[in-house]
Amino acid sequence: MCLNSRPLTLIPNDPSDLEVLTPGHFLIGANLQAVPEPNVRDVPDNRLSHWETTQKRFQRIWARWYPEYLQQLQSRATKGCKQPVVIKPGRIVIIKDDNLPPIQWPLGRILKTHPGKDGVTRVVTLKTATSDAVIRPVAKIALLPVPDESPVPDGEMDLVEHAK
Repeated sequence: MCLNSRPLTLIPNDPSDLEVLTPGHFLIGANLQAVPEPNVRDVPDNRLSHWETTQKRFQRIWARWYPEYLQQLQSRATKGCKQPVVIKPGRIVIIKDDNLPPIQWPLGRILKTHPGKDGVTRVVTLKTATSDAVIRPVAKIALLPVPDESPVPDGEMDLVEHAK
């Protein structure tokens, strides 16, 4: 469920909607939903039932995988592209929040960028599902991949052009 709940790309039905395509859509036709469970990562194993032990393993996997996946999204946005990805208004982002329970992916749309004196954007204003204006540093967001801007390795560009 961890892996199949991750956002892949925006569903282009409505530009104001924050609905994303996930691997769960291919499995069941919709986003995967989970019932919130209490955090049992710090409870000794001998005090847990079988279900709670399973949840503890799940929570440990999530605690490691979630930040690594977001880090991978951030590095993918900068590496492998011929041109660096531009942080601009209208882009959908995943907001990093280490205090959220598993399989929750807070999304936001960039409303405004705040470039520094050197012209580099380090802070953005986001619109989320629960708030109209949230200010976050760029280090705490990960750009959701857009199909038009997917990086193509140098050797494969000729194959893409030939296929057109």
